[in-house]
Amino acid sequence: MRIATWNVNSINARLETVVRWFEAAQPDVACLQELKCVDEKFPAEPFERLGYNIAVHGQKTYNGVAILSKTPLEDVRRGLPVHPDHGGEEDDHARYIEAVISGPRPVRVASIYLPNGNPIGTEKFAYKLAWMGRLNAHARELLALEEPLALVGDYNVIPEPRDAEYPKNWETDALFQIESREAFRALKWLGFTDAYLEADGAPGAYTFWDYQAGAWQRNNGIRIDHALLSPQAADLLRGVSIHRDVRGWDKPSDHVPLVVELDV
Repeated sequence: MRIATWNVNSINARLETVVRWFEAAQPDVACLQELKCVDEKFPAEPFERLGYNIAVHGQKTYNGVAILSKTPLEDVRRGLPVHPDHGGEEDDHARYIEAVISGPRPVRVASIYLPNGNPIGTEKFAYKLAWMGRLNAHARELLALEEPLALVGDYNVIPEPRDAEYPKNWETDALFQIESREAFRALKWLGFTDAYLEADGAPGAYTFWDYQAGAWQRNNGIRIDHALLSPQAADLLRGVSIHRDVRGWDKPSDHVPLVVELDV
């Protein structure tokens, strides 16, 4: 099973590019982020034509996540549950969708678009950390199910200096703050495996290059798209690939697809 994660940065604006990649890569499951459209505006037809079942949690202009699968989707959850210790109110941001991918050995998958958090010192940064706390609490409950689980998506966290070409450029950014990195480590310490580090681990494996200042041309990239696997999923890990070339296509997203292969 090949599970992809990709922040497409507006599914309708980049539909031709996204469909082109789907046709070439043929992922079994694809978790998309930053759709920037409501559910009914998601362009389902070209993906259904390729054989995908679709679950969408959209939002007008901002956010939006989806899971596409060549086998039926079951037990779909839209949104993280409320947690009293990490912001006890309902969250109307479409940043999380989860489903069980049916098959001989089902796999639970979540598509995650974690808050950016900038600027530091504002409610946006507090919201980022609270959201990560809610994700941690929910992940604990999912791990208790003891099933193959993949939490994939745009985490908006640079885990270590090695995950940026120029770490100093990010020292005042929410993506690289110690609080963000500690929250990401706390999530991993629940028992998750970072699929890329496990399967490859070579430095320079970036998944994002900004549109500004020739970042792509200068390889000024960062690794912020991650796939965290439960022990049951990590045992099935066979490889990870970053489709770097997609960043050089016409009308690209500023992110590229990350693909995890499980022996399912």
